[in-house]
Amino acid sequence: MFLNYLKLKNFRNYTYLEHKFKKRKTLFVGKNAQGKTNLLEAVYYLSALSSNRIKKDSELIKFGENECTISGNCIKCDVEVSLDVIINPPKNKILKVNGLKKTKSQEFLRVLQVVNFSSADLMLMRGEPSDRRKWLDLAICQIYGAYYDKLAKYNKIRLQKSNFLAQFSHNSGLLEAFNTQMSIAAANIVYLRIKFLKELEKIAAKKHRTVSQGENLTLDYDCDLPKGLCVKELSEIIYEKLNSIKDDEIRRAQCLFGPHRDDVSFFINEIDAKKYASQGQQRTLVLALKLAELDIIKEKTGETPLLLLDDVLAELDNVRQNYLLNAIGDDTQTIITSVDTLAFDDEFLADVDIIKISNGKKI
Repeated sequence: MFLNYLKLKNFRNYTYLEHKFKKRKTLFVGKNAQGKTNLLEAVYYLSALSSNRIKKDSELIKFGENECTISGNCIKCDVEVSLDVIINPPKNKILKVNGLKKTKSQEFLRVLQVVNFSSADLMLMRGEPSDRRKWLDLAICQIYGAYYDKLAKYNKIRLQKSNFLAQFSHNSGLLEAFNTQMSIAAANIVYLRIKFLKELEKIAAKKHRTVSQGENLTLDYDCDLPKGLCVKELSEIIYEKLNSIKDDEIRRAQCLFGPHRDDVSFFINEIDAKKYASQGQQRTLVLALKLAELDIIKEKTGETPLLLLDDVLAELDNVRQNYLLNAIGDDTQTIITSVDTLAFDDEFLADVDIIKISNGKKI
């Protein structure tokens, strides 16, 4: 897979930008707050239709403008594909693939696959459960396009049930209907999360052992459900659980159980990494996770995803920097941001296209 070009209009601090990618490795350099991260965010948005930096799409629109456009052209399976996203709230965003409008996000997702690794990801261990759920969900969407719709369906049902609980009128039949729908939607999400984490663990553990010189990494999906069950079995157990806590949910007017409250646990030599791992251990762990994402997407789709490195090298020591750069295959298109070129040796820079960014413009 190769991203040929990126075009932005009224996106973040860019009034207009068009960039053609010439090499497998591109380095955008410039001072802080000039727009380097915004470029990577735009590429990621073309892949996931979401950003890990904002909650509302309207925040992506340049101040004073009504809409923004993100466009790209990539080679996937030896076929050229163009992608366009127009964000114009309060309307739904317009999605186009090869110039044709798509009404379902699933038809747009998975065309361009990327793995994003930023300095913020290094805080994954110390963040909130919602941060880890978002990381997990975005990673799964790169492989299972239908997961995005399953997640949207579950969130829609959960919101409807929450509104119902807030105005509860003793309609137990309607509450049971919500619990039935919610249990089915939740089971699909939990099943795929557990499946993905198991597959990711196999790859990440090997990479982590190499960097850490022998430490053992394990991952666990943290939920109050038994592991190793099929979707139907999970659905039945979730339904029973929801019915058993319905009085508490009515009293507190909240959805108290489901994948929206789950977490991911990480263990180094069977010790909880979120609580006891050093900063260096946590960074090694996240590095292993990101490189494992890269491999698992390639394994499942047959295409090597883009790797986005947002100022992450400055946060890694020499050992981890070298491991990361050496792990990048020649077939991996890599887009990097940095304030300068000091973190890279001459051999690496010899085949890198270096672009300077200042105030939302190439200079």
